[in-house]
Amino acid sequence: MCSEALLPATRSKGRLLRILGVGFGIAVVVGTTIGSGILLTPGEIAAQLRNPWLVYAVWVLGGIFAFVCTLSVTELGTMLPQAGGWFVYARRAFGEYGGFLVGCCDWMMESAAIAYLAAAFGEFAAGFAPALRDRQKLLAAACLIVLMLLNWLGVRAGSRAQEVTSLIKALALLALVAACLVLSPTSLPAAVPQRSLLHLPPGAVLIALIAALQPIIATYDGWYGAIYFAEEDEDPARNLPRSSILGVLACGAIFLLVNAALLHVLSIDRLAASRLPAADAAGLIFGVHGRQLILLVSMVAAVSTINACLLITPRILFAMGRDGLLPAWLTQVNSGGTPSPALLLCTAISLGLVLTGSFDTILAMTAILYVAVYLSGFISLFVLRAREPDLPRPFKMWGYPWTNLAISLGAGAFLVAAIVGDLKHALFTLVVIALTYPLYRLTIKIRRSRKRVS
Repeated sequence: MCSEALLPATRSKGRLLRILGVGFGIAVVVGTTIGSGILLTPGEIAAQLRNPWLVYAVWVLGGIFAFVCTLSVTELGTMLPQAGGWFVYARRAFGEYGGFLVGCCDWMMESAAIAYLAAAFGEFAAGFAPALRDRQKLLAAACLIVLMLLNWLGVRAGSRAQEVTSLIKALALLALVAACLVLSPTSLPAAVPQRSLLHLPPGAVLIALIAALQPIIATYDGWYGAIYFAEEDEDPARNLPRSSILGVLACGAIFLLVNAALLHVLSIDRLAASRLPAADAAGLIFGVHGRQLILLVSMVAAVSTINACLLITPRILFAMGRDGLLPAWLTQVNSGGTPSPALLLCTAISLGLVLTGSFDTILAMTAILYVAVYLSGFISLFVLRAREPDLPRPFKMWGYPWTNLAISLGAGAFLVAAIVGDLKHALFTLVVIALTYPLYRLTIKIRRSRKRVS
């Protein structure tokens, strides 16, 4: 079982509250994983593969990858049940600078994601109500501020909002699936048949499958959402494995069902030609109101994911502040269990990115960083298994070490592909990473000077 020294008192004012359970864990995994990507990505995948069975195959492979990754991080989360997620594991395995680097990368990714999703919400809302078209940034900012105020009330309010929005999002997608599978479209536009990928040489098929897996892995991103809240879970040893595994399985099932529904309505060639496949399918099923329905689902999806990110990001800052790697004021927690100064800081940064429209470069960098952060966790598991074999491990990764080795090699391959595919932003990312070291040294110098004064 988890050491009591690692867990805060449930009702202690000014500290994180240990009140969360399996339901919230599943909700945050669904909230961070299922976004607007599943409404867009199926068309891109169909265009690359041109075969329904290959489409299903790559989505299943992506789901297996996410599932095995979940097993790895669940062992880490139950072994070190503290707020902060990847930062905690990297610091334990690689020392203070390793933790600082991973924590900064994770913080930057979450901030860019919040800004992007808020901007997407503004775009969806303007599409839903064209009269608001000139107020997209205002809508994005308003969404962000409202969700920040909701989370300021406390972890109960934020977690309930997450559970409700995740449930609505999942039910809306399942309703779309049911409509596509049960109702016949009024008119199916003709599509020009394209040559299937299976007619190409085996080498070309393999390259296309690997290329198709990249956006699918990005769509599955978020499977690790529950780990950030292990310190606030009533029983992380029992609940974290359940919520993480059930959450990723639920996401995989929904992704497969959405693809089945779209293929049923649009056919492989029509799906491959579509830029907005969910909207096209809904238009055929519901007529002129189909696009509006998809925009409404997209708005709910964006709100759910923004709320999840606003729950996650302050806990990264809180954990880094608690370990002396960021200012101590970031460790302040209000009576509702929210790290309120950290929440205010991350909201202000994302709000600035939204209003200036300057998050595109950071977002491009995250395509490289998110796989690197995964990889840091998988390697941390190898290091901690070898160096600290006596640490309590309420949950052990199934099939270790081979399963962990497989996902480490997979993440490494995706990282190389991301770097090769965007050398410009890869170099910029390396520069940013290099700048974290002098920032870390400055942080350590300030911390030591304060200790001498006190």
